[in-house]
Amino acid sequence: MRLIYICVLMLLPLSAFSQEEAFYIEFDDVPIMYAFTEVENVYDVLFSYKDDDLKGKRFSIKREKRTLVEFLDLFKKLTQLNYKILNNRYIIINEVSQETIDLNALDKVIVRSYLAEGIEKNKNGSFNLFPYKLGILPGLTEPDVLESIQLLPGVLSPNETATGFFVRGGASDQNRLIWDGINIYHKGHLFGMISPLNPNVTSKIKFINKGSHARYGERLSSVIDMSSNSNISKTVKAELGFNGVNGDALLEIPIIKDKMNIQASLRRSHVDVLETFTFNQLADKVFESTKINGSENENNDFSFLDYNVKLNFRPNKNNSMYASIISIDNQLDYMVNDTSNNRMFNDKLVTSNIGYGLGWKRNWNQKITQTTTAFFSDYKLNYNFVTRENNEQVSDFEKRNTIFDSGISSEVNIDLKKENSIAFGYQYTLKDVAYAFLNTTNLIFVLDTEDSTVQTHSVYGNYDYKNSKLFDFAVGLRSTYFKELDAIRFEPRLVLYKSILSNLMFQVTGEIKNQIISEIDETILSDLSLQNRVWRLADGNSFPIINSQHVSGGFIYKLKGFSIDIDTYYKKLKNITALSLGFLNPDNSSFNIGNQNIFGVDLFMKKQFSRFNSWLSYSFNRSKSKFKNLNANNEFTSKSNISHAVSVALSYRLNDFQLALGWKWQTGKPYTITEENGNNLEFNSGINTGELPIYHRLDFSSTYNFYFSKHNKLRGKVGFSLRNIYNRKNIISREYRGNNSTGDTIELLEKYSLGITPNLMLRLYW
Repeated sequence: MRLIYICVLMLLPLSAFSQEEAFYIEFDDVPIMYAFTEVENVYDVLFSYKDDDLKGKRFSIKREKRTLVEFLDLFKKLTQLNYKILNNRYIIINEVSQETIDLNALDKVIVRSYLAEGIEKNKNGSFNLFPYKLGILPGLTEPDVLESIQLLPGVLSPNETATGFFVRGGASDQNRLIWDGINIYHKGHLFGMISPLNPNVTSKIKFINKGSHARYGERLSSVIDMSSNSNISKTVKAELGFNGVNGDALLEIPIIKDKMNIQASLRRSHVDVLETFTFNQLADKVFESTKINGSENENNDFSFLDYNVKLNFRPNKNNSMYASIISIDNQLDYMVNDTSNNRMFNDKLVTSNIGYGLGWKRNWNQKITQTTTAFFSDYKLNYNFVTRENNEQVSDFEKRNTIFDSGISSEVNIDLKKENSIAFGYQYTLKDVAYAFLNTTNLIFVLDTEDSTVQTHSVYGNYDYKNSKLFDFAVGLRSTYFKELDAIRFEPRLVLYKSILSNLMFQVTGEIKNQIISEIDETILSDLSLQNRVWRLADGNSFPIINSQHVSGGFIYKLKGFSIDIDTYYKKLKNITALSLGFLNPDNSSFNIGNQNIFGVDLFMKKQFSRFNSWLSYSFNRSKSKFKNLNANNEFTSKSNISHAVSVALSYRLNDFQLALGWKWQTGKPYTITEENGNNLEFNSGINTGELPIYHRLDFSSTYNFYFSKHNKLRGKVGFSLRNIYNRKNIISREYRGNNSTGDTIELLEKYSLGITPNLMLRLYW
């Protein structure tokens, strides 16, 4: 850490940067939002504005050397928009100069345009993502929330799925997805290859991977808190979009002027009507190395549908309310015939997640605000892998999983003197989770089943202190009582932020979290059916409450479009659970309890110059697990361990045209080495003692915004992306399958990455 500190100090300028310095700057008919991004980097300032004030407005100035004030005066003259400079750093842009500004909210942001425009990093270490502002990212033509998060340091998706990513070495089920206050459990369409959430609907995302606010519980690794638009639209707005997999539509309609509006979105796959090369590439990856792949006699009936409806109501300036509904549905019926052996294999899958959310925000006065929410989330999974011989069913492996998750919460925020604040709240949740593994040959054989309910009562408080001469810190405490488990857990939280010099910041975070809902993890052997994990609740005994202790510390340095972000962390997870379904001995299925220790370093560097944006990200991760009665009670490499990962990207923007090129490189996942013994495989070398080959791929994307007419509000956007340009065949997993019967042989199954995959996108706005 001392070496890192010395290196960063060497980068500091000899003299302080002055905003009175003049720079050459020009814009040629560009969106004002884009112009602000470049001005922020040149003059080291931050803009704040209402999106509706700038939406659709463009800006042009000739190349000339100007100070910041000279630029702002010219901007005001050309756009008729007012500006105000606060604290020599924040610039407020609005149509009404008397509007009040929340300076405290502005000061929380320390890095704008972190990966690209529309991604911000805050003082508390969290990230804000604004999809409608999001600049281009490699391999993406649409502002996909979950795909964008995977480009941040310390976030990896070794299986190339939308929701199966690891955050700082934690498992994917340790990430909490929230939509308008509703917990989301759906893993994504086409077995995670397509995000379960429409990327064009989301208005704002908060991503937290350390130092969480005390209001956030339930998961250990990260929080992805997403919300749809809460603004009251003044006019009717509509969007239509189409890409290589699905089409979607969005609509906003004002009902009562400045008080109420309704928003609705619908997205559906079109592969049952138009099967594209893009979809075929995704399907090939999913079904590769399964028994339903590689046959000419196959029938694939796949579809997905999701929709969202939200009603916003603002009766007066002190009250705002919303009601939100989200539905995600995925269906697959895949059948393949093995005519040579008169066998037929059939995968049937239905997964759905429907949620309801209510919210009310009340401003009691200028200092006290209360937010109350309620939600219900209903998740269902029904999966069958059916085998038929001579048109008679001989086996049916079935997995069922249901979750009924509901809750209510209320939080009060009080602004104290000197920009300090305190928050306290109460949360109640009820989770009812059931799962079953069934195997039917002549008789139904119950491999494992569980149905349980847990109620939780949580109270919490969080205090934010700000002192520019000393430091900023936030300290919180969350206390939760798990009724059915008769257990109480305390979760302290801490974030410490210090500006060492004008461009150098130091940050330390710490947190303790607990988790009662997780997915069954088949560590040693896997049947590797298409949906091989299910959710279950802790019972306090054989499946205990999981605990995480997480500390981190690092530096951020930034100057005129250049920034470095270095963070080191240590995590200790207790009571993690692995399940072996007993394929070597189907009469003995048992859970295994263990611990996991994770140490890592995340490094991010970015430089913006002229019309280019470049960044480099590096992550080091060392994760070890130890389970009772597994691996002779010896420590072994965790399945989430990716020792080294590097991402490099370069993007370019010229007015309404953008393109990006990015390269990913990372070491392989660990796997368990086997030895051949006749026609069978044996495990004699311990768990996860091998490492898969190096993974790397090159991605490209490009978009262009256009107007049909200067006198018409109708505008469009086209995009093209290409993943894995040089068609690298990366092996991403090496696993094993048994058939849950005594004497059955163990099969080696290898899965490979997505091949070269183009995608086209067209979107219309009016």
